[in-house]
Amino acid sequence: MATTTLLLRRSTTRIYHTFKPTATPTTMSRSQSTFSSYLVTPAELDAALKHNAPSKLSTAPRTVPICGSWFLPNDPQKRNGYQVFKQAHIPHARFFDIDKVADTSNPYPHMLPSPEVFREAMSKLGVKRDDTVVVYDTAELGIFSAPRVAWTLKVFGHEGVHVLNNFRVWVEEGFATEEGDQEEVERTEYPLPELDGNKVVAFEEMKDLVSDHNKEGREELHILDARSEGRWKGTEPEPRPGLPSGHMPRSTSVPVPDLLDPKTKAFLPPEELRKVFERKGVDPSKPVISSCGTGVTASVIDTALTAAGYGEGSRRIYDGSWTEWAQRVQATENLIITEDE
Repeated sequence: MATTTLLLRRSTTRIYHTFKPTATPTTMSRSQSTFSSYLVTPAELDAALKHNAPSKLSTAPRTVPICGSWFLPNDPQKRNGYQVFKQAHIPHARFFDIDKVADTSNPYPHMLPSPEVFREAMSKLGVKRDDTVVVYDTAELGIFSAPRVAWTLKVFGHEGVHVLNNFRVWVEEGFATEEGDQEEVERTEYPLPELDGNKVVAFEEMKDLVSDHNKEGREELHILDARSEGRWKGTEPEPRPGLPSGHMPRSTSVPVPDLLDPKTKAFLPPEELRKVFERKGVDPSKPVISSCGTGVTASVIDTALTAAGYGEGSRRIYDGSWTEWAQRVQATENLIITEDE
């Protein structure tokens, strides 16, 4: 095992509310919608859209599909989310751009936006606070960035939010799609929300937790990393040039593919997800912090935990994730770990 030196530190501070985890896992959260679980099947979404489709004539709560597509900056085909959205999307879907609905003043990618930026984005998308939103990904990737968009809505208190499992299956099962730009939607006046800091962890606290993790008197927790095992070990490069790979001390590698069906790229069934987390040694009675490259696929882990029945009250996401961590910890602190194959 060896430590890797760091080249850059940036002075950025993000402060969230103090986290007080619950020791006992709770049941899966339910939104105000009629969906029975957080993950929604294509057939369930199709039925809901036919029953509660967005309409200018109705003021009742609706079911609104939102595309949260996003691709890594080193995508071999140089694709971007909106480009793929225009090629094929669910009828009447809106596009949520995680690069723009973000704290763009922050040096790290798509950090959580301010409540004002979030409100403006939801208003432009024509979403009402009591609408049920179902977020979905690209058919190409299956499940990737949609959980991050859904998690963002939950952080800002939108109760009726779900994730489609998934758009690839939607297409393969022959449900309707359309192409072209997002249709014009009537603007709403979404209320100014409050950010729930109990769902988020910032760098300063993360560093404190990692440094004191498992010390006497400190509550035990799990740190789960969604990046590939090679990036976690430090044997594969990061997609962002100049950024060292490796992992935080005491973190556990839970690569996204481990949570998905290899063919459909949909989430595994709940019982199989539970087995994955059991193999990784995740104790449902202990708090969990999920991390990844930039806070996107950390939400895939968080969604899988929801589907597996792990309590949401004891889970958070490290918003800056590895991109922030690798640039802000100092080389002398030995907080980047690499492992030989």
